[in-house]
Amino acid sequence: MSMFSTGILVLTSPLHALRVVPVLSSAAKLVERTLYVHLHPGLNLGGGGQPRPVFIPPAVDLCSLITRLYSNAADVCAHLDVRVLLANVHPSPGIGGPFPTPQYLSHPPEVLLTDFPLQDPAQSNQVTQCLRGYAGRCYACRPGLPSVLLDPPPPATSDQESDPGLTVPEEEGKPLETYPDVVVGGTFDRLHGAHKTLLNVSCLLATRRFVIGVCDRGMLKKKVLQELIQPYTVRVEQLSEFLRDVKPTLQVEIVPLEDPLGVSVVDPLLGCIVVSEETRKGGEAVNRKRIENGLPALVLHEIHVLKDVHHSETEEEKISSSSLRSRLLGTLLIPPKERPGLPLRPYVIGLTGGSGSGKTSVAERLEALGAVRVDCDKLSHRVYEPGTAAYRRVVEEFGPDVLNEDKSINRPALGKKVFGNQERLKALTDIVWPETALLVKNAITQAREQGKDVCVIDAAVLLEAGWTEMVHEVWVTVIPEEEAVSRITERDGVAPEDARRRLRSQASDARRLEHANVVLSTAWEPEVTRKQVLKAWNLLQKRMQQRRAGQ
Repeated sequence: MSMFSTGILVLTSPLHALRVVPVLSSAAKLVERTLYVHLHPGLNLGGGGQPRPVFIPPAVDLCSLITRLYSNAADVCAHLDVRVLLANVHPSPGIGGPFPTPQYLSHPPEVLLTDFPLQDPAQSNQVTQCLRGYAGRCYACRPGLPSVLLDPPPPATSDQESDPGLTVPEEEGKPLETYPDVVVGGTFDRLHGAHKTLLNVSCLLATRRFVIGVCDRGMLKKKVLQELIQPYTVRVEQLSEFLRDVKPTLQVEIVPLEDPLGVSVVDPLLGCIVVSEETRKGGEAVNRKRIENGLPALVLHEIHVLKDVHHSETEEEKISSSSLRSRLLGTLLIPPKERPGLPLRPYVIGLTGGSGSGKTSVAERLEALGAVRVDCDKLSHRVYEPGTAAYRRVVEEFGPDVLNEDKSINRPALGKKVFGNQERLKALTDIVWPETALLVKNAITQAREQGKDVCVIDAAVLLEAGWTEMVHEVWVTVIPEEEAVSRITERDGVAPEDARRRLRSQASDARRLEHANVVLSTAWEPEVTRKQVLKAWNLLQKRMQQRRAGQ
């Protein structure tokens, strides 16, 4: 199997589907791949003739199987992008042709796998040829697609039989009610197993149209780490790609959801809304509003929430996007820019964040781990000292009334002259920032001469001052605005509205995150911050070793 394959296609029976993902996880763990699962009951690879498709009618047990398959995948191999394909699932067995038109998958399979047992091992070559022919009729695969016959899963042990995550539901053949038009809503940030369960089950229920409301703008404000939520356009594209693979015949409509009810309360064609135990009340609210609008109530189809066996003490017990976002903290989100003229020792981190974001506490923790901390706020104080070039230029530009009796610069008085006046503020920063940058460079040079490995530039104005050229990576601290306001009012004794004005006069988190290689948050208890910074530090050490080894 190629280490760089973009897709894996596995043909399996519903009986084996729950065990096939763990079998594949070890073989595909080196890189992130898309694993397409084509469920095909009754496929016979050892009979000598060409296999014929068996179109699966939607059934309750199939919904349960899909739910457990995604749950199983999340438990044992979250690195795999698992997608259960439904092109061969139809409302009745008579719908469809002898073979579907070959379907183009978003990540063309580079290897084909099956776990169907062979009655005669000597037939393996014949069977693999038959397998390739069958896959080529179902999906657009490259010529000469390699196929692998997996060893059939061993019989279930007593422990496995008692594990609901590895057993196939006993309920078989019960028809599943389908609807022409189905609707769901959600954030759909970083598609995970719970999202895919919701989407797959909705695709089973919908025979014509699938409407998806995707949270945007105001609906995101109260989300955990909403700063890290993918842009709306990215989330929509990921949804579209997934659904094109899963059920290409379905008409998909994706619309922005800017209030809790959205299009579901005004679309007269909708017949069903898919909810979970947690969102059932939202579905009931939709029906109350539909009835108020003179529309029939929707059928509420409820799915189970998937449990997250990997959750930490600060994360939800269910598989959720907020947990996935929290796991991104401290990791490398985007590769650092190459700066050929910048020596790799010391490795320089530019740490920035809004007022009240906990930037200073993070800098202090990094210093305790061994980094040299360069406090740019303290350095800027030195720039204003009498006798310096910046001191003379500030007095010339803003007048002697910005001086104290001892001839030192009265920074509050100076601040009043520039507050709210962008032109005067720029005149001040054009004087102060270049002089501060010189002091920062001197501090980095001193750290290099002392043989230090890491230097942290603690700078609230890192981006505004253009100091990113001096650093190898940009780290950003984020925190919800209301928490920042609370901290500023308590720390500085200012009114909440003054705190908000201060925050809005600074660069936005959105702008900082455009440059962020690593993001941290101090929104939780100090011990959580400590673990987060330690994680970031350890990953940094590995990156530094790799870069220096490549010199």
